[in-house]
Parts: sequence; C-alpha cells; structure tokens
Amino acid sequence: MEQFYAVGIFLFVLFLLLGTGVWVGLALLGVAFVGMEIFTVRPAGDAMITTIWRSASSWSLTALPLFIWMGEILFRTRLSEDMFKGLSPWLAKLPGGLLHTNIVGCTVFAAVSGSSAATLTTVGKMSIPELRQRDYPEHLIVGTLAGAATLGLMIPPSLTLIVYGVTIDESISKLFIAGIVPGLFLALLFMGYVVILSKLSKNYRPKPEPGMSLGERFRNSRFLVPVILLILLVIGSMYLGFATATEAAAFGVIGALILAGAQRSLSWNNLTESLLGATRTSAMIALILSGAAFLSLAMGFTGLPRALAEWISSLHLTRFELLMALLVFYIVIGCFLDGISSVVLTIAVVEPMIRQAGIDIIWFGIFIVVVVEMAQITPPIGFNLFVLQGMTGHEMNYIARAAFPMFLIMVLMVFILIAFPELATWLPDRMLQRARPG
Repeated sequence: MEQFYAVGIFLFVLFLLLGTGVWVGLALLGVAFVGMEIFTVRPAGDAMITTIWRSASSWSLTALPLFIWMGEILFRTRLSEDMFKGLSPWLAKLPGGLLHTNIVGCTVFAAVSGSSAATLTTVGKMSIPELRQRDYPEHLIVGTLAGAATLGLMIPPSLTLIVYGVTIDESISKLFIAGIVPGLFLALLFMGYVVILSKLSKNYRPKPEPGMSLGERFRNSRFLVPVILLILLVIGSMYLGFATATEAAAFGVIGALILAGAQRSLSWNNLTESLLGATRTSAMIALILSGAAFLSLAMGFTGLPRALAEWISSLHLTRFELLMALLVFYIVIGCFLDGISSVVLTIAVVEPMIRQAGIDIIWFGIFIVVVVEMAQITPPIGFNLFVLQGMTGHEMNYIARAAFPMFLIMVLMVFILIAFPELATWLPDRMLQRARPG
C-alpha cells in the first residue's frame, strides 16, 4: 500500500513541475527531493549532492560531450552537399530515385553524428531543395526525412545508447556495435517502402536524371571519401578493440576538425559556435541524468522498483507480453517526453523487470532505442516534426501524417527484433569472442 502512495506522490509532483514548464532535469531533481523528504530520514540535500557527483563523474559519460562536439563541427561543414554529390549518381537509377538520398544520407551522417536533430538538419538542408526541384512528392520528401533522421539515435555513435549504457551500467562499446546491424536493417526497410511506393503510386513522376558514365560516378564518389574515413576511424577503432567509446569519440573530434579544416569551413566563429552548441546540449543531458540518478535513489528507498517488478512477475506475463506492454508504454510517454528523458526516467523501474524476465540487456538497449525513435516523429512533442516544420513551412498535421508510415515501419522493426534477436546480439557477441585471448 505504501508503494502505491509513493507512486501517487511521485507522479503528482512530476506532472505538476513538468506542467509549469520546469526543465525535465530540474523536475526529476524536485520529485526525488520531495520523495527523500517524505519517505526517508536521510538528509535529502546530502544525498542529492553525493548522487549528482557520482553520476556526473562517470568516465563512460566523457564520450557524450565529445560525440556531440563532433556532430556540431560536422554540422557546420559542407558535408551534406558533398554527400548528395557522392550518393546521387549511384542512387538515381534505383526504383524510387533520388528519394533514397534522404535515407542513405541520414544513415551515413548518423554514423558520425549521434544526434537525430543534427542528422535531420544536415541532410535536409541539402536534399529538400534538390528533391523539390526534381518534382518528387512532397509528402515522401518530408516523411522519409523524418523517419530516416531517427537513425541518428541507433547507428553509433548514438547519444541515446550512451545515456542508456551509463544509466544501466553496461558497456557502451558493446551497445554501439549492437546498433549497427539493426540500424542498417531499418534503413533498408525505409528504402524498401520507397521502392514499393514508387511502383504503386500514380503520382510518383519525378524528373529523370541525366545519364552518367561509370567513370563520372566514381569521380563523384570522391566526395564520400572523407566521411567514410571518419566512420571507419570511429566505429572501426571500437570494433577492432583499439579504442574504448571515449577514445573513439576523441578520434572523431580530431577527424572532424581535420575534415572541417580541409573544407576551409573551420573558422574561429564556427569553432566557437560548435563548442557552445556542444556545451549546451551536454549540460542539458547531464542535468537530466543527474536528476534521474537522484530519482532512482529516492525510489529505491521506497522499494517501488522491487515492488513493481514483483507485481509484474505475479501477472505471469510471457516475455512477448511484457515487451508488448513496454512497447505501448514507451509509445505513450514518447508523445510527451523526448527520447533521452524517457530512458532515464523509466529505466530504474524497467531494469528489474527485464532482468527478472531473462531479457538480454544489450538487446533491450536496441529495443528501447527503436521505440524511442518513434517518439521523435509522434505529436505533440516529436522533435523531428518541429525541425521539419521550420525547414519546410508545412503545418504540423501534414508533417505528422507524412511521417506516419515511417512510424509503422519502426513498429514492424520491433517485431522483427523480437523474432530475430540475433540482429542485435550477434555482432557484439562476436566482438567479445575476438577480444578473448586464445
């Protein structure tokens, strides 16, 4: 009974603070402070200081601002323009044509960014005018861009996977490696949707691209070389065991600075803006993580996570039923919270359930990222929808309708992950075997 009372108190204070416009991180700290004062005799101030210091001093968390800075540097380069020049000759002849540049471009930039918003903005600022000029259907330009940009949350370096790894105390390198195959598979599903629609839709009549010889295609491919080398540097160093996630992030920053310098886009103003942008984003995420760590401590004192896990266990749900319940749960809260907030706010309660159900922690990290990706394109809080509204000038309802098929594809991806868990576990398991001596 005391646990239900605690739940009521936590939810009331949380929604009260969030409803008055308080930042998510401060709202979490406020809820935890109230919980500590009501349910424990431990001084709330001392507990808060100790918990915030412990969560903020995590070495794994060092990778977060470095990857954010790398994405901020690349956002200010000519990377999107070069990617379009390099990709378009190869993708123009596929069924669906240059619409695939939205998906492949987002996939490529996701591998050096880690941020959905940065991926969307970088690729969109180049592809939207080019595709409009060629008379591609507007709803498909908007929809594929909204969906494919969410790959920035899964394909390493993923900020959401870093936050999940730090929160649940799991290897970030293993989580990164686990995200590669599902991320590429989801990109292929998006491309398959474009292929099918281009064959079935009577309104799909873009202007044909001029012919290009094989030699010209390869000459244009030189624009892709710098970003491919940067991807190999970041992901390859982790996969081969040369670097941890934090060291790979440092390599990525150095590579991004070299790339920006080679493109002559590394001005003092750009460098300052990238540092300030990375600082703002990192501070926001660090505040949310600190609030979540303190809230986890407060809930631990009430026994709420353990009681909830025992209640779920008493329902005798199968593994599939539990995952379906969590799928619906995260879709609902994703309508009101961003992805990182959803993860850190819920993981203290969800972790005991999934461990008790025997669900692989690495696999669940990929599952939760796919579900959190949906939150980027679901109203009213879907961040990608707001970014696209600013870039295209369309009404929010139009953008949400255009993105809805991509939402359904992500739901399909969840069921594929459940049916074939090896998509997420095979590569990190193989990496672990390579790391073992003998």
